[in-house]
Amino acid sequence: MSTQANTATTEIPTSQDEEKADLTKDDIFHILQVERRRAVLTYLKGHEGAVDMRDIVETVAAWENDTTVAALKSDERQRVYIALYQSHLPKLDDLGVIEYNQSRGIVERTDLASEVDPYLEVADHHDEPTTSAPAPVQNTDDEWSTYYLGAVGVATALLTGAWLELVPLADFTLGVVIVAAFMALTLGHYRDSRVE
Repeated sequence: MSTQANTATTEIPTSQDEEKADLTKDDIFHILQVERRRAVLTYLKGHEGAVDMRDIVETVAAWENDTTVAALKSDERQRVYIALYQSHLPKLDDLGVIEYNQSRGIVERTDLASEVDPYLEVADHHDEPTTSAPAPVQNTDDEWSTYYLGAVGVATALLTGAWLELVPLADFTLGVVIVAAFMALTLGHYRDSRVE
């Protein structure tokens, strides 16, 4: 019996091989689920080459606290630093989206990060803090609730009028009119919700 080991080898993927692989949907969702990871990738998207981690920390902390880098407090900076250093940057590095040299504090975006770019909103408001309130969103459900309430009111008036014999409509005709009105409302509501 030979003491030689089996000559079949399994290749261990290198970081270059991992960079060439596409991200799975789960990887992309995992990356995007945390706001700080999105902020890091947004920052790196706007900077070429290697970036000092401190610059990322200060910018992300300023974005989170709606302030400038110069106005940051030490504890605001520290909270972001710890989270990025211990968790988020290593996770992004493991997924191949960035190269993170933890000992030197250097971060560089990889080509694989471009797969996440379509999902990132490059927000101009990150450049300067804003004090304006967001624009109000019109709720179309409230509008449709008003229509339905109006239809109920008309149907109630018609039924009351028929009961008091003030409306000269047969019961069957009255039922058809009410059902047709609610059918038209429901179809309109359905069509309107599909357009949104």
